[in-house]
Amino acid sequence: MKIKNWYSTGKPWVIAGPCSAETEEQLIQTVDGLVESGITTIRAGVWKPRTRPNSFEGVGEMAFPWIKKAKELYPHLQFAIEVASAEHVDLALKNDIDILWVGARTTVNPFNIQEIAEAVRGVDDIPVLVKNPINPDLALWVGALERFDAVGIQKLGAIHRGFSTYQESIYRNIPLWQIPIELKSRYPEILLINDPSHIAGKRDLLFEIAQKAMDLQYDGLIIESHRNPDEAWSDAAQQLTPLALKEMLNQLKIREKSFPNKDFRNELEGIRDQIDETDKELLEVLSRRLELVKKVGQYKKEKNVAIFQLERWNKILENRPLWGEKLFLDAQFVKSVYQSIHDESIRIQTEIYNEE
Repeated sequence: MKIKNWYSTGKPWVIAGPCSAETEEQLIQTVDGLVESGITTIRAGVWKPRTRPNSFEGVGEMAFPWIKKAKELYPHLQFAIEVASAEHVDLALKNDIDILWVGARTTVNPFNIQEIAEAVRGVDDIPVLVKNPINPDLALWVGALERFDAVGIQKLGAIHRGFSTYQESIYRNIPLWQIPIELKSRYPEILLINDPSHIAGKRDLLFEIAQKAMDLQYDGLIIESHRNPDEAWSDAAQQLTPLALKEMLNQLKIREKSFPNKDFRNELEGIRDQIDETDKELLEVLSRRLELVKKVGQYKKEKNVAIFQLERWNKILENRPLWGEKLFLDAQFVKSVYQSIHDESIRIQTEIYNEE
């Protein structure tokens, strides 16, 4: 997959608008406010795939004349909508929609993705943005992008909207930043947009998420904005008024993509050299620990003792975070490190048990 850099204005691309186009008045008034706030790309839900039936699922084709009116009022505007089928694509193109995006529930299904990809075959000038699948599966996300690349889409992008989880979380969808970072590492030229609205689920977390996306050099944001969020027919808690959106965007710090001067770069390289040496020491310590794990595995095998020892594992989970806190390390981080070490220890010992 050869991704091209097709958006290079030097500024973050902000796509904003209501979760759903509800009425003509609601859409036009929201667009009025967004234009005053400097937004030139509007998002508006025409079809809304919902988790459960009897929820508001969008007004459908009824919204297209409203969008047309908004574009007549503001000829410089572009509109982006979500599509989930070939029929949606056909109707969007017939109604001069400028940008298409594929939602997380659609990305999980390769059959649906292929259907949509075939529908846009030959329409290589329209941007297609693909949200991450609801489950944390990078291969599924890449596969969806590959299907659009295969039909000739030149303006391809990815939207990071977070991932579903059964864990308790302050977020509606946990960010798992390492997954979009890995995507960007594999395909440096891909347009990567953050969706703080669907990660947060509530407006008081939006700035924190948007700022982190900017710190990680995302190319833009897609944010839900409504003339009166509390009266929104869907996702009311995560939407901002156009004015509040403008204020939030003005507070964001946009970082430099390269080092400002030689002295700064030299100082940073010196710190990175220290990090490299520390990493070598860490790996040496890990290697010694896993050698001890092998000895433990051999001893257990000789004595016919089970690999997994719950009491021992619970003791590690109890005291390692406490040791870490004394070194000013986050307890949850320490637990995650030891979970990875434990997984590798189990793997090593299982190999020992399987040896003849």
